[in-house]
Amino acid sequence: MQSNNPVFRRSEEFNRSGAGAHQYGNQTAGGAAYPGYGEPSQWGTGEPGHGAPTHAPASSGPMTIDTVVQKTAMSLGVVIVFALATWILTPEVNQFSQPEDISPLIAAATIGSLGAFALSLVNSFKRIISPALVLGFAALEGVALGGLSKLFNIMYGDGVVQGAVIGTFAAFAGTLAAYKVLNIKVGDKFRKFVVAAVFGMIGLSVMELVLSLFGAQIGLFGVSGLGMVTAVAGLVLGVFMLIMDFDFVEQGIANGLPERESWRAAFGMTVSLVWIYTNLLRILAFFSQD
Repeated sequence: MQSNNPVFRRSEEFNRSGAGAHQYGNQTAGGAAYPGYGEPSQWGTGEPGHGAPTHAPASSGPMTIDTVVQKTAMSLGVVIVFALATWILTPEVNQFSQPEDISPLIAAATIGSLGAFALSLVNSFKRIISPALVLGFAALEGVALGGLSKLFNIMYGDGVVQGAVIGTFAAFAGTLAAYKVLNIKVGDKFRKFVVAAVFGMIGLSVMELVLSLFGAQIGLFGVSGLGMVTAVAGLVLGVFMLIMDFDFVEQGIANGLPERESWRAAFGMTVSLVWIYTNLLRILAFFSQD
């Protein structure tokens, strides 16, 4: 059975004859891609010439918790460094600044978001994951988050950004704890639901973008009552994405994937955490309004 997820479907490790059930994919969402996979119990080892997995060179080693943690830390570190650099290097403004004064922040958020989205698509459909492209995605995502966070800081107060950062890592820790303690299993129906919801969210964001070009925004992704509906839904969806990320790592390690697949896991978790952060930012901003 082939994965519904177009990203991991490109991974060589999950697309071999005799191992049709171990198909992986990543869901692309708003400049993001997330891991998902087929039923691990059907993954075959086989014998040479009969669908046996093609192992990476011995020097690369298998994917482990340590390699996933290392690659994820590198990816998130790049996001943070570029976000801080964007924050520091853009002009200091306040709520009374003229539109032209905040244009560098808007440009950073827009260019970074579009660039990150483009690279997320490239990463999602590459059969062999590229560490350079994952880090490039992280850098552009950092630029976008730096500009966006500074805008929210100006408009809604200092506590919004700080709260969103703390909330994001709390969501990660809480989801991981729930995944392990409750022994959550990722089934096919769950994967299909998450993939459909992600692409649905992408469709809505594209529609909103097109409408904004004609001055007819609905406000689905703004800081408003309607925007809160999509923000809360997006936050819940981000948690579901993390669950799929954790399942990918667990099953990938159990099935001896090569170390380079740690970058795919890092890519997925970086996207999921960015997704959670941006939705938390909107939720906190809504409650911070006068």
